[in-house]
Amino acid sequence: MILLRLFWIFLKIGIFTFGGGYSMIALIQNEVVEKQGWMTAQEFTDILAISQMTPGPVGINTATYAGYTAVVNAGLPAWQGVAGSLIASFAVILLPVIAMTLVYNYLSKHRDNPVINSMFRVLRITVVGLIAAAALLLLGEESFGVPGFNKQFVISVLLFVGAFYLSWRHKTSPIILILACGFVGWIAYSF
Repeated sequence: MILLRLFWIFLKIGIFTFGGGYSMIALIQNEVVEKQGWMTAQEFTDILAISQMTPGPVGINTATYAGYTAVVNAGLPAWQGVAGSLIASFAVILLPVIAMTLVYNYLSKHRDNPVINSMFRVLRITVVGLIAAAALLLLGEESFGVPGFNKQFVISVLLFVGAFYLSWRHKTSPIILILACGFVGWIAYSF
């Protein structure tokens, strides 16, 4: 039963998300944490971190890990968790692949239509909103800890500000930033 619900939920997420994987994150979190209760907010934050570090699109990676975690958290064996990850991954890309094939065929014939151009302007604004929602989702207690002058919150904020500054001002490679923040976090939390 959970496998069918996974398929249906990720099918809906796949077709109603515009703007790539980061715009999917808020929808996935709402479904698997808030509505279905398949995992905790902390588990979802961990899944999101792993999804960003592994190769491939973040939305599909998140669906894959969320499908596995939902099935295993339901008490089913790990091999069924693998089936859950495959079903969630397949469902999240099924309708977009079909839709993009149809849209591409249509747009290649009507590329100068003013109605089409105005629709894309609206979609750009929508995508910015969905990505902003995903960014706000990452600013929760699961990522930064409880606000105040406690160790986890202070370290998290300092790492965030430092990584943002180095990325924005000095154009530091994201790979170097990830490794550096991981090392600093490891040192800070080891003692």
